[in-house]
Amino acid sequence: MTGSAITPDWIAVDWGTTRLRAFAMGADGAVLATARSDAGMGTLTRDGFEPALLSLIDPWLSTRTLVIACGMVGSRQGWVEAPYAAVPCPPLSPALAQAPARDPRLDVRVIPGLKQPRPADVMRGEETQIAGALAARLGFDGVICLPGSHTKWAHVSAAEVVSFQTCMTGELFAALTAHTVLRHTVATDGHDADAFAAAVDDALSHPAHLTANLFGLRAGALLDGLSPVTARSRLSGWLIGMELAASRPWWLGQPILILGAAALSDLYATALAQQGASAETLDADAMTLAGLTAARATLRETAR
Repeated sequence: MTGSAITPDWIAVDWGTTRLRAFAMGADGAVLATARSDAGMGTLTRDGFEPALLSLIDPWLSTRTLVIACGMVGSRQGWVEAPYAAVPCPPLSPALAQAPARDPRLDVRVIPGLKQPRPADVMRGEETQIAGALAARLGFDGVICLPGSHTKWAHVSAAEVVSFQTCMTGELFAALTAHTVLRHTVATDGHDADAFAAAVDDALSHPAHLTANLFGLRAGALLDGLSPVTARSRLSGWLIGMELAASRPWWLGQPILILGAAALSDLYATALAQQGASAETLDADAMTLAGLTAARATLRETAR
């Protein structure tokens, strides 16, 4: 924790499955202090959310303080279920869910996720990043890619999320490298740019070869001494290439923003550039905070 001896105007909270981050915010929008822990939604029972939050922000509290939270804290297994808003709609709903806090100093509101009835899809947390991106790039009309365990492709127009698609690329990569025979073959880090580029092209040209290609990594390591870094880059390229093939109607000919961790965003930008599609990358953490700030402004306007 940094800078605990402060009195914030409100507190922004990004609460996902694996981590909790809090930002003490000034009335002018400045970040006065930050705090974080590993108390993600996945580690907590419903009764554990308030104590986990208080363990971080108690020094910032004196009187009743508004807390605006996004992410899995609003899921069915979270502190309070924040019902999904149906697209097409703005990324931020003014109807924030009220979390049942016992401490009278806490006024906790949770941002709803988004749902798409057909084809069925949901997002929770990414809507806040999208709101942040739209605040940073006013008037943006195109596609926003949010790479991660469950990568989102969202079509936005006129400040609304029109439709979106989720691809489980990141989770597939993690499962293959940790729970299959490829765990003996693929490095935990490192990057071979040429191997990645070739694999992206191969996946787009020959998607039916994927499962055969996967075991080829193991065989190549045993018979030809295939480098674990090259194996990792080929696997990443094949999976991202398959995703680009599936999401081509979303990004082809569209302005594209990528919101994600720097290294992963760079991989997506590189893969898209190979297909002649240019993309601008924005920092996902910064967009989350910008989205939470936008939610604060929306709540203020609603209260007038």
